[in-house]
Amino acid sequence: MKRAIFPGSFDPFTIGHESVVLRALELFDEIIIAIGMNSEKKGFLTVENRMKLIEDVFKDKDSVSVKQYNKLTISFCKDEGINFILRGLRTASDFEYERAIAQMNRFMENEIETVFLLTETKHTPVSSGILREILKYNGDVSKFIPKNTDIKKYL
Repeated sequence: MKRAIFPGSFDPFTIGHESVVLRALELFDEIIIAIGMNSEKKGFLTVENRMKLIEDVFKDKDSVSVKQYNKLTISFCKDEGINFILRGLRTASDFEYERAIAQMNRFMENEIETVFLLTETKHTPVSSGILREILKYNGDVSKFIPKNTDIKKYL
């Protein structure tokens, strides 16, 4: 059984994130969406609300689960017995950043592989950071989050 984690802060979870997970289900039997605590990011939504939002999006997909962790992603993989890290790439700068992390992870744990999926072109401009700014000023983000998600419910 091939299992992967899809780590991130997901603050908030976007249509780009959703697309990566749905496409990756063709490659993996199980995906754990792992909400990590990034010491360099201040949370907008609470971790509990991020988890609930993602669980609601994938409520009909038994092969997708959500967990929180507060350690190195590579350590979380080892603890969960997972050999694949899934990452979505929007831009060339995403690739450079993610490549460096993937290489360091590989140096630390040679048996854990990082798999990159390019986002769909239509999702390239969608980022959690931009959505947080729109939400901060009460803007409408409904086009950029999974369908049937009432973001106000999670604020």
